Amino acid sequence: MAAGFVVGAMGGLVAFGAARLSDILLFLIVGAAIGSAAALLLRKYGRLANLTEVKLIIPRFSELRFTVDRDVRNVAWKLFIETSTRVSLQPLKESEGLLREAMNSLYALFQNIRAELSASHPSAPAGRGPSVEELAITMLNLELRPFLSYWHPRLRKWELDHDGQDDSLWPENAACRKDLDDLRAKIRAYAIGYAKIAGIVDVDVLVGNE
Repeated sequence: MAAGFVVGAMGGLVAFGAARLSDILLFLIVGAAIGSAAALLLRKYGRLANLTEVKLIIPRFSELRFTVDRDVRNVAWKLFIETSTRVSLQPLKESEGLLREAMNSLYALFQNIRAELSASHPSAPAGRGPSVEELAITMLNLELRPFLSYWHPRLRKWELDHDGQDDSLWPENAACRKDLDDLRAKIRAYAIGYAKIAGIVDVDVLVGNE
């Protein structure tokens, strides 16, 4: 901005000398305004030149297009780290693990992403497509929330009635695990989406293959 002001002011002086007019102050003001406007345009188009478009396929949606800049990549990276390092992406075989641990991890994922979104400023609009924050909120409201709202209280009630017993004895264990596996596939698609928006190339190496 300052460089544009100086260049514009100098341009005004040159124009003054060429036209042999007497109002030097007017030329300085006009030149500075032109220079400042030029600097703003250069900054705007410089930002546009650094934008890229990412196409994703997410459950429940057709193809989504995201316009990405550095700020968007940073947000997507944080969301990817939070999502990909939890049980939500790890298969829970019938004879392995506890549903309670998986449920706690999913609940923590929901809380942490919501806290991350609340604490950060929305990324600046860079195109007509959805923002990465909107993608994260969709994951919370359409994927995680319905699963937790249905299964968490049911498991909790059984645990209170059967204190200390392994949840493998829960009559609804198999049904919950099936829904958990379905949810895992959906969350994996979101994690891959965050990774692509963040610019990660070898996504499968980080999230694992199906």
